[in-house]
Amino acid sequence: MPESNSSKRRLAAAVQFSLVLNSDAIFDILDEDPLVDREVQHMERTGIITLFPFGGRHGCAKELHNLAVKGINLFTVFKILRAVAIGRANLEFTKCPEHYRPGFLTAKMLHEFAVNPENEMSESFIEEALSKGDECYGVCDGDRLASYGWYSFRPTRIDPPDLQLRFNHEYVYMYKGFTHVRYRGQRLHAIGMTLALQHYLDRGYSGLVSYVESNNFNSLKSVARMGYEEFGSIYLMRTFGRYLTHASRGCESFGFAVEEMSLEPGGL
Repeated sequence: MPESNSSKRRLAAAVQFSLVLNSDAIFDILDEDPLVDREVQHMERTGIITLFPFGGRHGCAKELHNLAVKGINLFTVFKILRAVAIGRANLEFTKCPEHYRPGFLTAKMLHEFAVNPENEMSESFIEEALSKGDECYGVCDGDRLASYGWYSFRPTRIDPPDLQLRFNHEYVYMYKGFTHVRYRGQRLHAIGMTLALQHYLDRGYSGLVSYVESNNFNSLKSVARMGYEEFGSIYLMRTFGRYLTHASRGCESFGFAVEEMSLEPGGL
């Protein structure tokens, strides 16, 4: 029986994925080119590669990378997650404007805020997050929720929802950062995240870890401004009903890895 077009497309995407992961071949081909020596050294050190790793000097690298990722996603799920960490508070973001009230949100407050769909926080999400001990640090403007971020100490469900992220227990995983459109441009997320970081550092944690999708260039710029540093990448792709995943070398020391969810409840 001939293969379906869908199967052929998935197979083609899988081949592209394997080529992306074959960083040694990239290094062998480009190792003698002095123009890319600096980029090669960086990739060898961190294990971070991109679909177009040496296109930066042409000004269209971001567009090419974004098109490549979106193109593969026409046929199957494909993501490159840039892993980031921060272990020191940026003093620039440690002071909140006086008319705002920063702090951890109680379960009662969270359920009240969930009533407003503009806050992008459903009742089911809150119940699942709280059931695994996650905490939410928010910045409020009176009785309005201006900005928030969630913090987890346990493996946490990501997107796609049948995958979960694991990380070193010395760190806290920051996810679902949000600022209401009315309050954007005031760096409230950066302030809230930095104040939460200070709290966890005081509790003895080494810092925060998180990830940003490789083609979300605005968010990558934002987390860098906050003080996060990239330490690796996770490549994932769904093919023939299963996920292929690969974590670059830098992820190992942070215990940063993606795995398929078990049938037992508990992720987010």
